[in-house]
Amino acid sequence: MIYDAVIVGGGPAGLSCGLVLGRSCRTVLVCDSGEYRNAASGAMHGFLTRDCMNPVEFLETAREQLKPYGVEYRRIGVTSVEKTDDGFRAVLADSAEVASRKLVLATGVIDRVPQIDGIEQFYGKSVHHCPYCDGWEHRGQSIAVYGRGKSAYLLAREMLVWSRNIAIVSDGPSELTGEQQQELARLLVTVHENGVLRLEGTGEKLERILFDGGAQLPCQAIFFCTGQDQRCDLPDKLGCVFNRKGTVDTDRWERSNVPGVYVIGDASKNVQFVVVAAAEGAIAAQRINADLAAEDITRMLS
Repeated sequence: MIYDAVIVGGGPAGLSCGLVLGRSCRTVLVCDSGEYRNAASGAMHGFLTRDCMNPVEFLETAREQLKPYGVEYRRIGVTSVEKTDDGFRAVLADSAEVASRKLVLATGVIDRVPQIDGIEQFYGKSVHHCPYCDGWEHRGQSIAVYGRGKSAYLLAREMLVWSRNIAIVSDGPSELTGEQQQELARLLVTVHENGVLRLEGTGEKLERILFDGGAQLPCQAIFFCTGQDQRCDLPDKLGCVFNRKGTVDTDRWERSNVPGVYVIGDASKNVQFVVVAAAEGAIAAQRINADLAAEDITRMLS
């Protein structure tokens, strides 16, 4: 069997793409490794009608809605993909091989979570990477921006929307320019360059940051800006072009530079919201169906 499309990744982007393709009478296989960027989070935000919904419940509901359209879902990763004359051949984690005409990569990214003693206790609850996803829950609180240089400077300025009690914790040299430091001082944003010893709090609620030497900073939330990496190397191995932020460069139809390869969700572009990922999946599905239809018609007429 040659699927019309194999979708690698079963998050919001991949499942949305599968839904629209299924409704377009296409044969689709979704391969889901079960690894999700927001696995530590108890709720997702900013998705109209789904605000505050548990991510696990969201994915379970989405998978159920694929079934009436014959979309095949497998909880399995994809280890490699190669281009063939007819499309693509993917090798799954159990060594099985599947063929498809089009390939969709919805593989996501991995955040570089700061390596701080105690962070696991608070990650996804009071330590986050996205203020648009979790800033409202910490509005008016004492918030630390963990990072250095321009990234920390820009995030600290942005966080002032949610709280006027903002501090930058650089865990070493801040790498801020003199001009940036002066502006932050005028905005009453403090900068702490001491090495971070550990995080402390009660349950999932962060209460303080302890520094080397005994100093501490009362803090109820941390937003970090330490970067991210592609979750898998399939885009790179297929020859996809990346932008300067390390995500795959795609056109407005989610097509990469590699013919037949579409990249959606956090792995592509810059705006990394659940609602945007789902929208990108739908956009890619529409384009995939149109491309497949054109190929089918050409074959019929030949």
